[in-house]
Amino acid sequence: MSKIVAAAAIRGSHAIVAEAEQKLEAAIAEQGESQALEFPETAFFLPMAYALLGMEVKTLGEAREVLEVAKSLLTEEPSDKVWLPYLSGALDAGVATLLGEEVIKALAYLKAEEPLEGWHGFISDTILRTLGIQLVDGRLPGFAAIVGAAPDTETAVHIIRELQKRNILTFLIGNHQGRTMRDQLIEAGVLPKDASDTEDGDLKKAWWGRYIVPLGPDTESIIYALNWAIRGALTFGGHKKGQWRECLEYTRERIFAFGLGLGDLDDLKYASGAGAINMGFPVVADTEGPEIRPTGVCTYEELVRELDHQRIVETCVQVRGVKVTVAKIDIPVPVAAAFEGETVRRADMQVQFGGKYSTAFEFLRMREMDEVEDGKIELIGPDCDSVEEGGAMPLGILVEVAGRKMQEDFEPILERQVHEILNYAMGVFHMGQRNLAWVRISKDAFKAGVRLKHLGELLRAEYLRKFPSLVDKVQVTIFTKQEDIDKVLEEAHPVWDARDARVAGMTDESVDTFYSCTLCQSYAPNHVCIISPERLGLCGAYNWLDGRAAYEINPAGANQPVPKGKVIDPVKGQWEGVNEFVYQASNKTVERFNAYSLMEDPMTSCGCFECILAILPEPTGEVHGVMVVNREYTGMTPCGMAFTTLAGTVGGGMQTPGFLGIGRLYIVSRKFISAEGGLPRVLWMPKELKEALADRIKERAAEMGMEDFYDKIADETIATTMDELYPWLQEHDHPALKMPPLM
Repeated sequence: MSKIVAAAAIRGSHAIVAEAEQKLEAAIAEQGESQALEFPETAFFLPMAYALLGMEVKTLGEAREVLEVAKSLLTEEPSDKVWLPYLSGALDAGVATLLGEEVIKALAYLKAEEPLEGWHGFISDTILRTLGIQLVDGRLPGFAAIVGAAPDTETAVHIIRELQKRNILTFLIGNHQGRTMRDQLIEAGVLPKDASDTEDGDLKKAWWGRYIVPLGPDTESIIYALNWAIRGALTFGGHKKGQWRECLEYTRERIFAFGLGLGDLDDLKYASGAGAINMGFPVVADTEGPEIRPTGVCTYEELVRELDHQRIVETCVQVRGVKVTVAKIDIPVPVAAAFEGETVRRADMQVQFGGKYSTAFEFLRMREMDEVEDGKIELIGPDCDSVEEGGAMPLGILVEVAGRKMQEDFEPILERQVHEILNYAMGVFHMGQRNLAWVRISKDAFKAGVRLKHLGELLRAEYLRKFPSLVDKVQVTIFTKQEDIDKVLEEAHPVWDARDARVAGMTDESVDTFYSCTLCQSYAPNHVCIISPERLGLCGAYNWLDGRAAYEINPAGANQPVPKGKVIDPVKGQWEGVNEFVYQASNKTVERFNAYSLMEDPMTSCGCFECILAILPEPTGEVHGVMVVNREYTGMTPCGMAFTTLAGTVGGGMQTPGFLGIGRLYIVSRKFISAEGGLPRVLWMPKELKEALADRIKERAAEMGMEDFYDKIADETIATTMDELYPWLQEHDHPALKMPPLM
């Protein structure tokens, strides 16, 4: 090990441990040894001390013991306190640095000084379980800890795009001469400036969705990334507290992380880098300085110099041995899962399709092998450069696939993948499904050259990549003329109806397993959809049979079997097995779930729901009924909110009693809010939705002995306010008014 690096690391470690001790003693003098000390939302106390030393630090007094061990490591001689693949004073000093930084940051949380505004700070166990498993099972190939700032904004954007397109999670840490990379990426529009600059007001969600997370503007914030990594050894590796050998070996062998130093390297950065190297995480720097090339601690080199910023990410990947797969797709923007959570705001939009602005659909059909010309991407109609900036146009996407093992039952599963695949492209936003799709292309993507044919290229490449055992050939036809779109929809609607009808006759009681869908967790990380025979997914595209088929196609995918387990409440629809699954899959945020209730622990909603169900308070103050509004309806509703306003209240993976996102066919299910009385509770729905479901509503109402119920449901031609609606309901003797109040 270079003597220069060792000397700098040891100096930096001495300084940080001394600072930690001074701050700790000041806190003890002010608040006493028994004062609680903790990071938020973790079961691992001070995680680095817990993993390496086996200490459960709960108080200021107990933190003293951590610093005593740290000080014992601050010698030039090897220490027997912590095992390292090979020992030196610099590596011991690196461990001492991590322990000192952890105490400093825990004290900052005690004083409410962290997290700083606009920075993330400590990473919770919930996020660990959400993304950490992806680090160790290969879906997320690694993470980068960038310490410092790029020499200019253009270089910062280049580096981050190179990391994103490799699906590498990036943490932004520290500064260079007061300049942070977070500032550079905000200036470039890569990161939102604040919560108001996000689609739903959730800044942290926007960071994680982009795979770019600013942890803190000082070098000490590197501990947030490193103690997140060490918890991977404890959580996914199954190692116990104090098993430092096993924990360090696990991070080296299973978590492919690296440090990227941008700008000058001072003593603290060397010391923090030495701590990361102990975990098997090498450091690549863009400044002149010594290198440490012999292998031993890390898989390959420990400290490498790369002055060319065009190559620096490639060098990082090589030095750490990160296994990445970059899709070589012929489109002009990067393609990676890192862009899946990206939204395109109206101000950044070049053109949009669907939503409430035009007609848009996506339809996938299986064909015979000789009926599909693989790689044929055809645009019928004008391209997206034919409308002015910010405009809208119709869009139809017809995907035709062929494969020796392809089955008709798999069509809806592959069709639903359009949502995920199009979101892989940087600057392309997709929401919805079937004929309720909504697509936006950003100005930046448009300027880069993205046109509609590129969407077809992306779909073909990803279907072949993701489903190699099913799909051998793919052709895509894109329509932008309304008359052509209408013709294809004439074929599509009967197919969609037939898919929905396949599950007819099955009951929830006839099966012992439901299926989950977490496909939309890119937008709503805590949302879990539970699909049963009598309750389709809230997007309307997946029923119980689809969930089962999707699991057969991809056992590790978004659709998992959910054993019902012991019945807790047959009326509300609650089971032990479902509760346990939802709790884990929702990042431990949803403890209970009632499948048949609107008012008590209802299912969460994402943003892809076809309709919203909402209670309607009456002028008397009582609540007897509900309304249903579909995505296509743009007018006002009797609850005083339009669909878009309601969607902001209902979505995001929250349980909101009295409000629920649903698939439209759930309205005519026997289990439709059956805990509250079911279909007779419906007071109002838009005329288009009512007419589309007319036959089904009449059939279901007749089963319940209410042959005239259809005519008692109001629509916007009758009322758009409760003051208008309530007298009409009384006049028509609506059955809900005679039912027990919902509240």
